[in-house]
Amino acid sequence: MIQFLINSKLVSVENEAADLTLLNYLRNDCSLNGTKEGCASGDCGACTVVVAEPCSGSQNNAAPKPLQYKAINSCVTFLSALHGKQILTVEGIKQGKDLHPVQQAMVSENATQCGFCTPGFVMSLFALYQQANEQSASSPVKRSEVINALSGNLCRCTGYQSIISAALRACNEKSEAINTLAEQAVATQLQSLQGTSEAGTEVLHLPSSRQALAQCMQQHPEAMLVAGSTDLALLHTQQLKALPSLISLSYLPELKSIAVNENTLSIGAACTLSDFEATLLEHFPSLEEIMERFASLPIRNQATLGGNIANASPIGDMAPVLIALNANIVLDNGAVYREMPLKEFFTGYKRTCLNTNEWLSRIEIPLLKPNEILAAYKISKRFEDDISAVCMAIKLSLENGSVVQVSTGYGGVAATPAYCDELHNALVGKAWQNQECVALGQAVLGKAFTPLDDVRASANYRIQMLENLWHRFWLESNAKQSQNSIDIRVQAHA
Repeated sequence: MIQFLINSKLVSVENEAADLTLLNYLRNDCSLNGTKEGCASGDCGACTVVVAEPCSGSQNNAAPKPLQYKAINSCVTFLSALHGKQILTVEGIKQGKDLHPVQQAMVSENATQCGFCTPGFVMSLFALYQQANEQSASSPVKRSEVINALSGNLCRCTGYQSIISAALRACNEKSEAINTLAEQAVATQLQSLQGTSEAGTEVLHLPSSRQALAQCMQQHPEAMLVAGSTDLALLHTQQLKALPSLISLSYLPELKSIAVNENTLSIGAACTLSDFEATLLEHFPSLEEIMERFASLPIRNQATLGGNIANASPIGDMAPVLIALNANIVLDNGAVYREMPLKEFFTGYKRTCLNTNEWLSRIEIPLLKPNEILAAYKISKRFEDDISAVCMAIKLSLENGSVVQVSTGYGGVAATPAYCDELHNALVGKAWQNQECVALGQAVLGKAFTPLDDVRASANYRIQMLENLWHRFWLESNAKQSQNSIDIRVQAHA
């Protein structure tokens, strides 16, 4: 049995199909028709709902908050992801007979026209509102935060300004505090559900240990592994393929762990992008833009690092970054672990080194050294919520201004996430400030790959982007080196 709350109602699932999406369950089984289907691929946001989970702690030494709220796309969410959680819909956030402040602000700011996308906007803003109530009064919600919260919602009618105004109005003119006692009661109920043993159904398997997962995979060889489902769900919603049995990876604590030591950042494969974003950026701040441009906030709240790697897509954004960082991956079969460099994991289009009954357990990322520079670039038609035409990540190691190592990763230019050792061979020992490094790098990259022409970009465009991005990196990294030298001289004379 899988149990969760829809608004305030406890529901139990025993006999539903494995590939039933939350969107269809809400509309067809629960008659909650405010949640809309627009694209069925996590792109438009009309289906956005909010998931609430018990929160183990809080930031800034504040009192622990009972629940954390995240917007997700219900059209690419399977019921296997919901056990022990609360799903909030646009019908469920009213406060008695009154509209929720977010709903009222949408009315007051005339932020709707045709209305089809409105429930999704309301729920994205509801999640932001809940987060804003956790902040102090001296920390008003900024316009940039609203833009980020709405990155997964599309509207053809309003032009967005009225919706942004509604968000700022609701979040910064809060009429009353959130009912913490009511939240605590929900959190207690959810924790009780999460403690239920043997959760799952005949077709939805929820193992909670590596041994149980190994046994489950052996007993159900036809079942597919699922974590965030933002990619897997498209097989069902877009290609109309049946997924008769699923094994969820979301309930294994070790796959959800994040750890840092003096040399390495370790991220469990089932951690979502939102789970590890803050820790990643603390140690790799130059990755801020590529994290912001990874799809949209609701997708980052669901998509997992392991899924982005294990599906072996040549246009996944995280693999090129991790290849450039010389990351290793740890594979598991329930009995033994094995470790290998990520760049050796991909064997062909959508093919990897995973053995039968083996899964990706965690990703080990070496921390940067003082003499290393990291940059990552994404070229796409839209700033956010779009797939890369070209993704390029570079880690450069320098000693006394000379190149010691160049490590790179690329997406969109080959059948797999790629790397280019020839770039290191051409540049090692060269003075990095020398313009020669630009020409050498462009010459190597211009011949290193044979990308395809497709709807996102032509092969020639992709090659030109590699050469241009290399030049950009040379300019930016040299400017950074110069600034560091100035800072050192200023400190020396202070």
